[in-house]
Amino acid sequence: MTLKDLLFLLYLGISWVLVLYGTNLYYLLFKSIRNHNVPMQMALNPMPTVTIQLPVYNEMYVVRRLVTSICKIDYPKSNMEIQVLDDSNDDTVNICNDVVQEFKKQGYDIEHIRRGTRSGFKAGALQNGLSRAKGEFIAIFDADFLPNPDFLTQILPYFASREVGLVQARWGHLNEQYSSLTKAQALSLDAHFLIEQRARSYSSLFMNFNGTAGVWRKECLEDVGGWKASLAEDLDISLRAQLQGWKLVFLPELICPAELPVQMNASKRQQFRWAKGSIECAIRHSRTILFSKFPLETKFQAFMQLTRHVIHPFIIAQFIILPILMLAKFDLAPVTAILTQLLLGPPIYGYALMRLYGNQWFKKVPAYFYLLLFGAGISVNNSGAVAQALLKKKSDFLRTPKFAVKARKDEWKGKKYTLPITGTALGESLMVGWGVITILVALLTGNFFLLPHIVILTLGFAYVASLSVLHSIGTSVPGAG
Repeated sequence: MTLKDLLFLLYLGISWVLVLYGTNLYYLLFKSIRNHNVPMQMALNPMPTVTIQLPVYNEMYVVRRLVTSICKIDYPKSNMEIQVLDDSNDDTVNICNDVVQEFKKQGYDIEHIRRGTRSGFKAGALQNGLSRAKGEFIAIFDADFLPNPDFLTQILPYFASREVGLVQARWGHLNEQYSSLTKAQALSLDAHFLIEQRARSYSSLFMNFNGTAGVWRKECLEDVGGWKASLAEDLDISLRAQLQGWKLVFLPELICPAELPVQMNASKRQQFRWAKGSIECAIRHSRTILFSKFPLETKFQAFMQLTRHVIHPFIIAQFIILPILMLAKFDLAPVTAILTQLLLGPPIYGYALMRLYGNQWFKKVPAYFYLLLFGAGISVNNSGAVAQALLKKKSDFLRTPKFAVKARKDEWKGKKYTLPITGTALGESLMVGWGVITILVALLTGNFFLLPHIVILTLGFAYVASLSVLHSIGTSVPGAG
């Protein structure tokens, strides 16, 4: 067997793996539409005590907004404890202290908690707060979230069943219309919540805490051993809780607005952390899941959920191999599943848009185009994350910078925390060049049916690479970690 034959078999295998992940999204969409279960509710009488945890690290632009929003929650002060879990090392410390003192004078049970270390990162801060929390329930909000005043009274009734360990709200978007990048991210998150989370909730499938905008039963957190240091501490504790029999619930109607990353380099950092954290959880928990008592469907879907980011290195590998096979005159049309991939993409998202947004679905079409570009172009970044996880390379928990950007007129460039360009931009630029070569090869060899797939990938790499460069101009690194 020649090297070209081996490349063809590799290309073919990758194609069908990608089809498997794409088809699984169809399955989850079907389950999300079919699922109409309504979780049990209870009357809040008496009102349970709730501890609200606000883990922050260098959030000088948004921390006052966050604490103010939390103190506007319509819930008895005597039953609400607020912990500002501040691991910052910049001006955020003074801002936190000032705003905490302001609300303490107004009668709020609010505490500014400093550890003097970042050990365990966000998970370490949450565990430190949990050890002193007074509440029966633990609500968690990241610095970029602004819950509505009725958040607690809306979410707490769904703990009627004692087996419910978590209730997760859906993320909203404060700045969705800010740019093409925020539109793409908003659509991606909506699809995650309204397809994946909705399908997994109220079924035999595992769902996950999204790290924020959710409420845990304290008993559940303690039962599973609390928070463990991880890049995906939310996914890790979700798996441990469900493996021990706890139920996780998602409420699609309860929306908690949040700020989307506006800088491409910040979004890439977030995507990197999510991808690497997921693969690390797959390595850590796959054996336990495999030998658990749960149904085969649950195990398979957990595997798909934990490993979904492997599609990124597969996309890169396939993209590199493609022009070589075309020049070698392999007959790609009938066997490679490229057409199947193309068919799986637009129809599922077109139908999903109609299901998610009703009569307003057509307004999301531009966002879908931006998501195609972003989803393709982010593959270099996320492939690095997958590689690091598989090689068990350790890395710090690098948080996603926020700038209090909401309206289009709001500016973030020149502010502290903006991130510099990274080496992934060079990889994306190289993929653009390779894409141009591949387009020419497709034209010369008559593989016209492959052109849409190649062009979308090439434009995606160009989109992410160009914004990575443009958004790095005038950046400042200090405090961005």
